Amino acid sequence: MNSVAAAAGPQAEGLQPFLHDACVTLYAPSFAVSHADGQIDGGADGFYHGDSRALARLTVEADGIAIAPARGGLDGADRAAFRAVLRGLGESTPDPALTLHRRRRLTAGQLEETLEVGNAGIRDVTFRIVVTATTDLAPMERVKQGDACDLLPASPNAAGDGFGWTRDTFSATLTSSPRPTALDAGSGRLAYDIELAPGESWTAVLRCDASHADGDQFPAPPVGTLPWSAPALRSADRRFDQWLSQSVADLDRLRLTDPTGPAEEGRPADQFLAAGAPWFLTLFGRDSLWAARMLLPLGTGLAAGTLRTLARRQGTRTDPATEEQPGKILHEVRRATQNFDDNFSLPPCYYGTVDATPLWITLLHDSWRWGLAPEQVEQLLPQAEAALDWMRAQGDADADGFLKYVDQTGRGLANQGWKDSGDSIRHRDGRLAASPIALCEVQAYAYEAARGGAALLRAFGRPDADRWEEWAERLGDRFRARFWVEDERGPYPAVALDRDGRPVDSVTSGFGHLLGTGLLDHDESALLAARLSAPDLDSGHGLRTLSSDSVGFNPYGYHIGSIWPHDTAIAVHGLARAGFADAAASLAGGLLTASAGFDARLPELFAGHGAASDPVPSPYPASCRPQAWAAASSVVVLQSALGLSADVPGGTLTVAPAFAEPYRPLKVEGLAVAGGRLDVSVDADGTAHIEAPAGLEVRREHPAAR
Repeated sequence: MNSVAAAAGPQAEGLQPFLHDACVTLYAPSFAVSHADGQIDGGADGFYHGDSRALARLTVEADGIAIAPARGGLDGADRAAFRAVLRGLGESTPDPALTLHRRRRLTAGQLEETLEVGNAGIRDVTFRIVVTATTDLAPMERVKQGDACDLLPASPNAAGDGFGWTRDTFSATLTSSPRPTALDAGSGRLAYDIELAPGESWTAVLRCDASHADGDQFPAPPVGTLPWSAPALRSADRRFDQWLSQSVADLDRLRLTDPTGPAEEGRPADQFLAAGAPWFLTLFGRDSLWAARMLLPLGTGLAAGTLRTLARRQGTRTDPATEEQPGKILHEVRRATQNFDDNFSLPPCYYGTVDATPLWITLLHDSWRWGLAPEQVEQLLPQAEAALDWMRAQGDADADGFLKYVDQTGRGLANQGWKDSGDSIRHRDGRLAASPIALCEVQAYAYEAARGGAALLRAFGRPDADRWEEWAERLGDRFRARFWVEDERGPYPAVALDRDGRPVDSVTSGFGHLLGTGLLDHDESALLAARLSAPDLDSGHGLRTLSSDSVGFNPYGYHIGSIWPHDTAIAVHGLARAGFADAAASLAGGLLTASAGFDARLPELFAGHGAASDPVPSPYPASCRPQAWAAASSVVVLQSALGLSADVPGGTLTVAPAFAEPYRPLKVEGLAVAGGRLDVSVDADGTAHIEAPAGLEVRREHPAAR
């Protein structure tokens, strides 16, 4: 994801706002950001719809009376509630008498706030509640940069129960029921004069509706169209249960649909996951692909929708301005150009990513293995062949055979792998790598994609399967010859090759992305498993993106020392696939510890100080939360613990618990494979019970170590 790095100073103009103590409620393409007490006021706070801020302020005050927050928090993903005490009002003892209960509910394009004041005292009370609502209707990139945007004047509506704002094609309205005692559109104030006898309560409902005149770029899916099976986990570690439950709730509300799909009779719109709130609530190639792949144990519906959505936008021409190329899968889609500064600007449809294309191929292959209908797979094979051709053309661009990137525009992303901040790819001594850059994990993605693509071509009777297997083997040989370097602890793969083909020799979490792809042999995998288990990378809360022994390590660095849950989960899965269950278990346990520190909603990333110094991880203050692949990590960790893999075309399902001991007894219901239900339980003694669809042979052996 493109990052504008946060700097010190919360909510200062010109600096990316901090979010670590925010409450985020979500119903894509809408979300709300508030303080922990429910007040929407300052920084990134607001109610947003389709990358525009509909409300910048929504505060509740009581004239002359202090409102003291008591408790606030989420209820799932799209609801939150906040309780407070009106201090001193109606009190005859030290106990509070008047309380405010503020309940928030989001749907697509609408924020609803219910305010309820109750009098539990013994006195009649009279008081005034004042709600203030203002907005700048700012585009998301202006908010992200910390720009101060002028507030817009409101226009009162004819009914006298609210007001509205409009800028260009975006508009928002706020209405109140009951009608306020006084309304001042100029200041955005709604006042309510209230009298309450003992035992009485007063309620008001505020609704903000937001819309773009030309409609939603990616609308919310219809109610009741969840493209996966909702799992229920009960384990000996309740943190795991809570993490999975909150993650599934968040993933549900991150769903969006593709309105450009074919209007076939009776066929619902394709769904995919937006990357995360607040900064990335839209289609991202890499993020949507990884999240869909992680959720395959819940069914193939999301993967199919994601594949088709991206296939419709697959590159068909060479356009240096957007970095589009034939066969290439895009990076992100927005409503308009994002102008961050004079040197950084991204077009609405931007293709500046080197890894989305091989990841698209692998998702198609893995979906087929999990039971995606053959006719749906076959419909996408022309796009798979185009993606394979892009890999070959891109790898042969300078005849060294590696996939690499360089920003052709001078205004786009300098780094175009998943670690796409400008300082992420660096040598061990701290020097930044010069582009074009060939990332180690991208070569692993390409290897896995070529082999998976070959399997698809062979299965469906299409040509060139042998050629792609040979291409993968040559890539593996080149990788072994060019990427491996050595330090005092032994051999390891460099994070990248730089412009001159020299290894960029820093030690990073990228090792985890190589495991289980087939690129490494068993001895090489063992070397990386040991590296990933060492304390410079394994922090006790997950993997650091850069070794703490490296020059330039920063626990708050976006990609140079922070911890990303999806990155750790990919390593967990790779280690389990490669036969290193103990190393996988350690990293998985770290994520569970971290999840508890974030109330079961793991953020996009968090600080890499580690468990040795911080029992609870510190947040990265500008991190998205929720984030699709962070939430989906809970599913891939569960999959890895169960040793779960599928080969539906081959008629087999493997359930071989690899590191489930800390979670036993464990029971998970509502997984899916081959279009049917899959339930797995593991007793305290390790005995596994599996209920799988008919026609699948269930294997219980551990995968062979690679």
